[in-house]
Order: sequence, then C-alpha cells, then structure tokens
Amino acid sequence: MNARTMSLGGRGKARQAANSSAMDVAARWGFAARGVLYLLIGVLALQIAFGGGENKQADRGGALAEVSKQPMGSVVLWALGFGLAGMALWRLSEALFGAAGPDGHKAHKRLMSAARAVFYGFVAFSVLAFAAGDAGSGSGSSDRQSQDVTARALELPGGQWIVGIAGAGIAVAGVWIGSRAALRKYHKHLKLSRMSRREKQFVDVTGVAGGVARGVLFAAVGVFVVRAAIAYRPDEAKGLDDTLRSFAGNPAGTWLLAAVALGLALFGLFSFAMARRRKL
Repeated sequence: MNARTMSLGGRGKARQAANSSAMDVAARWGFAARGVLYLLIGVLALQIAFGGGENKQADRGGALAEVSKQPMGSVVLWALGFGLAGMALWRLSEALFGAAGPDGHKAHKRLMSAARAVFYGFVAFSVLAFAAGDAGSGSGSSDRQSQDVTARALELPGGQWIVGIAGAGIAVAGVWIGSRAALRKYHKHLKLSRMSRREKQFVDVTGVAGGVARGVLFAAVGVFVVRAAIAYRPDEAKGLDDTLRSFAGNPAGTWLLAAVALGLALFGLFSFAMARRRKL
C-alpha cells in the first residue's frame, strides 16, 4: 500500500467519522444546548423589561448563573457545555468535509462553518470552565468583556479602523441573519416532508420571529461598536445585556425590549425544533 492510498484511506475514514451517527447526536445536542441559552436570555430580558430583573444579566453569563441556582444545576451546566462542544465539532467537520446540501462544499460555506466552529468552541470552553468552578469564565458580564476587547483593539495601530470594521461586520451580520429568517431560508435545512402542518407553523413562527429578533440584537451590538470606534471610547461598546437595556430608552420603550426578548425566547424554541428536524 503506497502513501497516496494510505492518505486517501485516512481521509475516507475521517469523512465517515464526520458523517457518523455520533456526529449527528453531537450536532443535535448542540442545537438543544443553544436553545436553552437563548430561551433563558429571552426570559431574563423579559423580566428586565417589566421591572423584575434589575440585578440580573440578560446574556450568556446571566443564563448560566440562573442554571447554576437550580436543582441539578451543575449537571445541566456540564450537559450544556458538552452540547456546545458537539456543535463546534460538527461545524468543524462541515469546514473540513463540506456541509449537507448541493452547495455545502463551496469555499464560502466552509469558511462560515469554520468561523462558527471557532465561535462555538469558545462558548463551549467558557461554559465548561464555569461548570468546573471558574465562575469568572462563563458568567462574566458580556458588557465588560465587550468594552475590554474594544479597549485593547483601539490601542493597536489602526485600532479605530479595526474596531469600526469589526462593528460594521457585526451589524451587517445582524441584518443578514434577520433577513434570512424573514425569508425563511432555514427551510432548506429542515426535513419538511417529515413535519406535520402544525409543526411547520410552529417552526415558522419561532424561526421568523426568533431570527429577526436575533438579527436586530446583533445589528444593534454592531452599531454600538462602530460608535465606540468613531468616538474612540471603549465604554460606548455594549454587550448583549446593555444592548437589550438600551432598547428601553427608545420611544417604544418597554414594548420594544419585550418584543426582542420574546423573539430571543422563541429562537430558543426554534433551536429545539432544529435539534429534531435539521438535515445533517
């Protein structure tokens, strides 16, 4: 057996591992874990909207803190962390071997999967570190983290441009996320033929409302980062919690915050549906 044959055999085995039932379970577990976090963030934001969450954070840290207070909370934290790690591994397999669908092997699709793998890998690490007892890792304020990262970036050569471009990228990503949800682009990723009419309606309500709310939130985060770059003030950058609270300062006030918060909770429910019906 020559080296080329061995190399092809190794790649074939790696591809089989990427398409295995274990990877299928990892991905679905990851969607469920994402759903839990978004559902909790939405509930926390709703409490803030109606005056019951002054001492709570509507972000990943706040969600983890709430989980840790519950019976069997430590077990759930570990489950969430491993679920998100499974999501990262699945996205990495897509980057290496291509995603499901006719255009899954295109370069831009693989690049997006690689970026998602890095993101979910970071989130999984922070959740697992929190579950292991490092309270500052997973539950740190997203607002403080955003400001710290922005401050360090602004100190770099061309820092204002770096931060401004990053903020614009986040804002554009938010618009892209919201528009794709509104157009129901997620349909191509679902096993629609196996879904009942009520299940399809549920997916469309949660998918559209949740995706649009998520897009609005990301777009707003990006706008605040751009403002921080223009003003050269790191404190202008906001994490999820401060961004959500800023909605209450608009003319629509509480109702705008409540609408976005409800949308985030619905996105959590949509993630549960994806865990069950997503093509992998």
